[in-house]
Amino acid sequence: MKIPLNEFEQLIDERILKRGLAYFKDGAITDFSEISTGEYEAIVLGTEEYTVQLEIKNSTIVEHNCDCPYDMEPVCKHIVASIFYLKQDELELDQPNFTIAKKKKTKSVAQQVKELLKAISHEELIDFVQENSKKDNKFRNYFLASFGHLSHEQSKPFYQKQIKSILSTAAGKDGWIAWNDMKYVVNTAESFLLNANNNFENNNFKNVFYIATALLEEFTEAFDYADDSNGDLGYFIESSMELLSKLTQEKLPKSLKQVIFEYCIVSFKQKLFEGWDWHLGMLRVAVKLIEKESDADTVLNCLDTVNGKYEQERAQSFKLDLLRRFKGEKEVEKYINEHISNSSIRTKEIEKAYKSKNYNSVIELSKDGIKCDEKDKPGLVKVWYNWLLKVAQAQKDTSKIIEYARFLFIDNFHPEQDYYQILKDTIEDGNWHPFLEEIIKEIKPKNRWTYTELIRKIYIKEAWWDRLFLMLKQNVSLENIQQNEQYLSKDYSSELIDLYTERITNYVEKYIGRSHYQTACRYLRRMKKLGGNDQVNDLIALFRKKYPQRRALMDELNRV
Repeated sequence: MKIPLNEFEQLIDERILKRGLAYFKDGAITDFSEISTGEYEAIVLGTEEYTVQLEIKNSTIVEHNCDCPYDMEPVCKHIVASIFYLKQDELELDQPNFTIAKKKKTKSVAQQVKELLKAISHEELIDFVQENSKKDNKFRNYFLASFGHLSHEQSKPFYQKQIKSILSTAAGKDGWIAWNDMKYVVNTAESFLLNANNNFENNNFKNVFYIATALLEEFTEAFDYADDSNGDLGYFIESSMELLSKLTQEKLPKSLKQVIFEYCIVSFKQKLFEGWDWHLGMLRVAVKLIEKESDADTVLNCLDTVNGKYEQERAQSFKLDLLRRFKGEKEVEKYINEHISNSSIRTKEIEKAYKSKNYNSVIELSKDGIKCDEKDKPGLVKVWYNWLLKVAQAQKDTSKIIEYARFLFIDNFHPEQDYYQILKDTIEDGNWHPFLEEIIKEIKPKNRWTYTELIRKIYIKEAWWDRLFLMLKQNVSLENIQQNEQYLSKDYSSELIDLYTERITNYVEKYIGRSHYQTACRYLRRMKKLGGNDQVNDLIALFRKKYPQRRALMDELNRV
């Protein structure tokens, strides 16, 4: 849970908020220090002495942790007490009931560590590491991850064992890695990526392969027992795939190239990563290592085994690229004809035909695509119609341009061209407004958001402000008023001020919290720009009289 410091009171449960404030006021914070830039540590006296850690970036707490046993909410009262301590000057809070004795200025934690390391003997340090490795799994895992690259017995199982230990430690007795435990996994496992990059620079490519494949296998498996809300597991998977891809670009020994190629094929056949993008991605790595046609045949045979409609379409496009590289034109042509229903393959064929000005082929492929996809893939139908429009434009076929552009203008959420302007440039001036009225008449009964927005677009393009204002009145909201303000402010400023007044009044009555008050005040400032100073002052006076207990509202009103 990320906590913006200026909104923490709105995001944290009121019960926990009150307890944390009470802890702060009772002087429970016995020590508070910035241990490095943006990282804070507090000692909070509760039933026992608890340590709170906060990491702050851009005025937002991005990480927070307390070693107390409370786990009912994302944030405990000790963390809240620490936040109040951090914000005490800004919030003008009373100091604790008793004064904590000021400590003498001490050296930073980093300086203390540096001095101690110089003073400790080599033997003492060895004993310390060995003893703490026995007692503390986290310490041991971090030590191995950081220095395992110095071992002479590196292999995939060597790294897998270390990664398994990290994940197992984070999972604990219940076997689940919670969101707040992922930070430990990331901080520890990051060392493997650093080691891999160092090995890359030193041309130790075999070790890079060991690290990448160990991370791939163990972190893929971890998706079954970890909360990856932050995408941390995905980050290590992506980084590992990048390492493998980078390896294919190096001048590798022939034996290592074969090992990597075979790993990619075996992992695909054994379905180690089935259901994930990198399942097919392993074949893409393998393709970069192909040196002979038999290797290409191995990959082609693997592609034929892909299951699932979406995955099959990706595999078919992938296979076509391979056929073009390693097979003859007849085999390629045959494959295209057999799989033309694949939208990616159809698109490439249309692009090729359009580029060579083979417009009949473009028309044939596009119309066939419309028939093929109109039932299940309406979004693709728009793509094929757009190609028909491009051909009509290239051939200057006015009637077809109007037919296709009209269809695409009415029913297209992601337009590829400005269909409105195409129509306006094509239709004679005398017929233009009647043409638009027919479109409005056709789409009004559908009463869907996309069609309503289309009518609004027509009103704006044609500067039909009376109709736009009537449309706004039929669906008044603060967002809609603001959205139309730039078009209506010249002719309807007083009406907009009245609409704002009504909606802001309702909004403040309905919603509580600083973020909502900030929203209301933002709209008050928009009223001012429209010339509604008197109405704004009246609203401010009303809110001060009606809601004097809302301190955050009073604070925000002072800034209007």
